[in-house]
Amino acid sequence: MNAVTTTDSIAASTTDLPQRRHLATTIPGPRSQQLMAAKQTAVALGVGTTMPVFAARAAGGVVEDVDGNVLIDLGSGIAVTTVGSSAPRVVDAVRDQVGRFTHTCFMVTPYESYVQVATRLNALAPGTHEKRTALFNSGAEAVENAIKIARVHTGRQAVVAFDHAYHGRTNLTMALTAKSMPYKHGFGPFAPEVYRAPLSYPYRDGDIDGTAAARRATSLIEKQVGADNVAAVIIEPIQGEGGFIVPAAGFLAALAAWCRDNGVIFIADEVQTGFARTGAMFACEHENVVPDLLVSAKGIAGGLPLSAVTGRADVMDAPHVGGLGGTYGGNPLACAAALAVMDTIEADGLIGRARQIETLMTGRLRDLQTRQSRLGDVRGRGAMIAVEIVHPGGTDPDPDTTKAVAAFAHAHGVIVLTCGTHGNVLRFLPPLTISDDLLHEALDIIEAAFDATAGGHA
Repeated sequence: MNAVTTTDSIAASTTDLPQRRHLATTIPGPRSQQLMAAKQTAVALGVGTTMPVFAARAAGGVVEDVDGNVLIDLGSGIAVTTVGSSAPRVVDAVRDQVGRFTHTCFMVTPYESYVQVATRLNALAPGTHEKRTALFNSGAEAVENAIKIARVHTGRQAVVAFDHAYHGRTNLTMALTAKSMPYKHGFGPFAPEVYRAPLSYPYRDGDIDGTAAARRATSLIEKQVGADNVAAVIIEPIQGEGGFIVPAAGFLAALAAWCRDNGVIFIADEVQTGFARTGAMFACEHENVVPDLLVSAKGIAGGLPLSAVTGRADVMDAPHVGGLGGTYGGNPLACAAALAVMDTIEADGLIGRARQIETLMTGRLRDLQTRQSRLGDVRGRGAMIAVEIVHPGGTDPDPDTTKAVAAFAHAHGVIVLTCGTHGNVLRFLPPLTISDDLLHEALDIIEAAFDATAGGHA
């Protein structure tokens, strides 16, 4: 791994878009307002938006809207533009590929870049065992295929997911997802043979350590499902939409050991946590956990649709020929982008950069926590950091303040997202190419938001 590149040089190399916040109008500006009005008549109501602005271009750690406002990006398109928007290697690779061919379908006339991506993923995924990879389009599609593979390999049907989990919006992945609104409400019935176990949630678990929390989960599985019926246990090593919950140390390892002892496939859903986001290539590496199957997407291809299932060769090879695939899975443009993303992470030292971002952000946020008791918990790894917002003097969730802080940040040119089962978690997913100056400026605005929403009181 090369030495960590300075953030200013990374950001400057991406484009001529200045890496600074700039408000040309109030937010939203007039052109964004016009486009939002057009959206209401053209786009299905069920497709919502977080920000009231329309993007015109983006680069590095900023997004410029159609009114000329330049916003600091602490969302990365929900952890997708991890190597920065318009990353130079990605742009060059896609331009080159689009000039050669855009599609043939790998299942009809295959192409080398698909095999290259699979080979790289097999090498990067944890474990020294022989591996195989299959490529798909979205995180949800990859999760569904991981479940298919596990069921064929084990000959079992039951699948166990966890409290606060998010795995997607398709029928099966809605069943795996815990939160009803807005993901599941009114869309049932859902796929059968899906069960839920309690997660390790250190902020709300009291004195329960990781090993004890794993025993709590596996005991419930044994009693309510039966280990011999379970094809797979699927878990996000750090939960995403559920609130950026980092399980207590030992939880993932104990869970994986139980799976091995009972012939259950352990699936790590690294859709949001993968590709250097947490200061490791994959988040399960922090706990020295080697999953049987690993699901990746989001940051894999710099913004192009691509996902993957990577895992033990004997498990991955269980489905019959023709049982896995899809028309667009492993599209050549996305494969070219993915190879460029992996090159960028290595060449620019972005795993190390993620750790630097963690130190900067958690330092600032924990300092703010000493002055604002509404910051109940500061947690996360790498550039996947969150604060859980509660009512002062306790741990009761405070979604109203969370919404108000996010709205203040949006109005002042900072893209920030919320999450959590109770909607009381503010999450930060900056691109790894963002500069320290932009991070500090964004956090200054977050601090001002807490002051403004509390009248200056903690």
